Amino acid sequence: MRFPRRAVLRMAAAAALAGAARSAGAQTYPARPVLIIVPATPGSGGDVTARLMAQWLSERLGRAVVVENRSGASTNIGTELALRAAPDGYTLLLASPANTINTTLYDKLNFDFLRDMAPVASILRAPEVMEVNPAVPARTVPEFIAYAKANPGKVNFGSSGVGSASHVAGELFKSMSGIDWLHVPYRGPSQAQTGVVAGQVQVYFGPVSAAMPFVRQGQLRALAVTTGQRSEALPDVPTVGESVPGYEASGWFGLGAPKKTPADIVARLNREVNGALADPKVRAQLRDLGGTAFASTPAEFGRFLADDTAKWAKVIRAAGITAQ
Repeated sequence: MRFPRRAVLRMAAAAALAGAARSAGAQTYPARPVLIIVPATPGSGGDVTARLMAQWLSERLGRAVVVENRSGASTNIGTELALRAAPDGYTLLLASPANTINTTLYDKLNFDFLRDMAPVASILRAPEVMEVNPAVPARTVPEFIAYAKANPGKVNFGSSGVGSASHVAGELFKSMSGIDWLHVPYRGPSQAQTGVVAGQVQVYFGPVSAAMPFVRQGQLRALAVTTGQRSEALPDVPTVGESVPGYEASGWFGLGAPKKTPADIVARLNREVNGALADPKVRAQLRDLGGTAFASTPAEFGRFLADDTAKWAKVIRAAGITAQ
């Protein structure tokens, strides 16, 4: 089909105007404050990470970047609020493993995390610590596995709740190591941490920052970290994968935006976040949180999210975990 010359010229002019408008939008962004929604409580690891990034981005973007905590429903309330916002770059989501876990854990959500979010930038990866009460006669992961197999039904592992990151990390370890143990869910990380210190449960996969004071005081024993590589925060502690090949259960945080957020705005935000992750001061602050810088392109972060979702889907279905 051939179009009249005037029609072709009109279409070309329209395309040029649209391109110019997008370019102008990127050049003026941001024209007002940017909001990062954290679907967790103030003082949590995600909250601290978001505020660290907000300070950096405020300085680089020349506009205030504000953090708003919208916790509830295992991060689903804040996540839906962020993903339903206008796709203009002024509302961002602080994403975490809860998002990739909840995709399978919940049968009916009002959003599709992978479909409705535009990946912007990953920020950090952090291990959980496989920590045991000192009464457990095991100082290595192989010794723990042998102990658990020799004492079936006598080993309990705690978590911060059904379907939490600590729960699925424990279920993954159970399936890959061939042991059998009882899951004891608590109402949150602090309660689970208290439970393993008190000996109510024998093992817990908990955050580095929370575990280390107890480890230093001899109230807990750190057997391993759950990331694929040893942690910068705990360089002398082996990974679970060194004893159980292929095991990996990272904690992580990253930024997302509503789907259809302009690509040039996403690229600008990604560039600024990656600039932060290359800064020695910021990297040191992330180490203080028990994590390491995790830089990526938006496409790479998107692939990571898809892989993480698929991984936990298999664990959740195999273990028969359902939301409570």
